[in-house]
Amino acid sequence: MDLKRREKIRLMMEAVITTGIIILVYFAVFVILRWVLQTFSGYFESIWFFGDFLERLQTEQLMTIAPFLLVILITMVVAVVYWRLKRRHRQYELQHIIDELHYIAQGNYTHRIRGQYRGDLKKVVDSIHMLVDSTLEAMEEERRIEQSKDELITNVSHDIRTPLTSIIGYLSLVEEGRYQSVEELTTYTHTAYEKAKQMKVMVDDLFEYTKVRQTTTPLNITDFDIVQLLEQLAADFELEASEKGMELSVHASPERLMMRGDPEKLVRVFNNLLTNAFKYGKDGDKVLVDVGQEGPQAKITVSNNGQPIPEKSLRHLFERFYRGEESRSQETSGTGLGLAIAKSIVELHGGTIQAKTENGWTQFHLLLPLYIRQKTYESELFD
Repeated sequence: MDLKRREKIRLMMEAVITTGIIILVYFAVFVILRWVLQTFSGYFESIWFFGDFLERLQTEQLMTIAPFLLVILITMVVAVVYWRLKRRHRQYELQHIIDELHYIAQGNYTHRIRGQYRGDLKKVVDSIHMLVDSTLEAMEEERRIEQSKDELITNVSHDIRTPLTSIIGYLSLVEEGRYQSVEELTTYTHTAYEKAKQMKVMVDDLFEYTKVRQTTTPLNITDFDIVQLLEQLAADFELEASEKGMELSVHASPERLMMRGDPEKLVRVFNNLLTNAFKYGKDGDKVLVDVGQEGPQAKITVSNNGQPIPEKSLRHLFERFYRGEESRSQETSGTGLGLAIAKSIVELHGGTIQAKTENGWTQFHLLLPLYIRQKTYESELFD
C-alpha cells in the first residue's frame, strides 16, 4: 500500500510539473507570436485573418480573443496531462503485475494478483490466474500419482512378503531335515507350493493391472456374441456354484447380441465379477446375470443376494488393493486388484461399470458399446 501511495504522489507531482511546463511553453509561443505579428505587421496586413488579429493587438483589444485562446490552451493542457497520467498508470499496473508474478514464481501459488483491471490487462491477469490454477492441479495430480506409486509398492511388498515368508519357512524346514516322516515332508512342500501359487496370482494380477491401465494397450478386436460368451462362462462356474449351494443363471433379451470387442479381456471382467459374487455373496443363494441392449450399448448386470456391501465400501470398490472389510480379505485371500482390472478393461472398451446395493441385492451394472474403434500400434482396425 505504501508503494502504491508513493506512486500516486509521484504521478500527481509529475502532472503538476508537466502542466506548468506546458503553460509556460504556450505562453512563450503566444508572446513570440505577438512579437512576430507586431514586427512584421506590413506583411500580415494583406491577409484578412492576420490583419484583423493584428489590428486587435495594435488597438490593445486582446481581451476579446483571450477567452478563446485560454479555452484552447486549457483543453490542450488537460489532454496532454490526461494522456501522460494514463500512460504512467498503465506502466505502474504492468510493473505491479510483474512484481506479483515474481512473488507467485517464488512458490506462492495460492496468491492472486491484487487490483482492479480493465480491458486487455484484465484478460492477461485472468489468463495468469487460469495458468496458475492449472499448474496447481497438475502438481496435485503429480502428488497423487507419487502417493499412489508409494502405496502400490507398500501394498505389493506386504502382499508378497506374507506368502514368501511361509515359503521360506517351510522350505528351510525341508532343507534342514526338520521333519519326522514323509507325510510331514509332503505337507511342508505342499504348503510351500500353494503359497507359491498364491504369489503367482498376485504377480499376474499386478502385471495385468499395470498393462490394462495404459490407454495405449491394444485390444484384440473381433465380433462375438456376448450372450453366448456369458452362458459359456456361467457353465464353467456351475461346479463352484453347486459346491456353495448357489444358483447361477443367465437371462438375455434378445437371445443373441453381437458386439465388437476383445472377448479374452471381457472374460476376465466377468470372471472377476462372478468370482466376487461367490466369495462375498456366500450368504445368499442366487447369482444372476442379465443381458440386454440399451441403444448402441450392451447392458449387463451381475447380481447376488448375499450380504450387501456397505455404502462406504461401494465408493472404493474399484480402487486397487481395496478389499472392503479386513476380515473378509483374510478369508478370501484376494489381491484387491480384480475390480480395478475389470474397470480398466471396461474403460478400454469405452464403457462404464458401477456398483450399487438395492433391495438386498448387490449389483454390478456394465454398459459396453456394441461397436468400438481401436487403434493398434500398426494400423487402425476399423474405419
